[in-house]
Amino acid sequence: MHEYDDVVLQCFLQEQGQLFAENVADTLEEAEAFLEECMAVVVNSAKEVREYFEEEGIDMEDAEKILEADEVFEIGDGRYLIVEG
Repeated sequence: MHEYDDVVLQCFLQEQGQLFAENVADTLEEAEAFLEECMAVVVNSAKEVREYFEEEGIDMEDAEKILEADEVFEIGDGRYLIVEG
């Protein structure tokens, strides 16, 4: 079971439009339920974002651009949320 703190949930609520055409959550509780359902991952650094995609076997021709991917949310405290929608 994943646990997402309020900073992560708030980030997702504010930025979900970068990945989805319509909001998938309107409250912290809905955001948490959605993130748990799609098994979103919180990592502690940009390096860990790259490692995550490498482990998933996702082609990363330009590793620096991976941080700009729609499914990568910069939380603002050095961590990143990865949501595979």
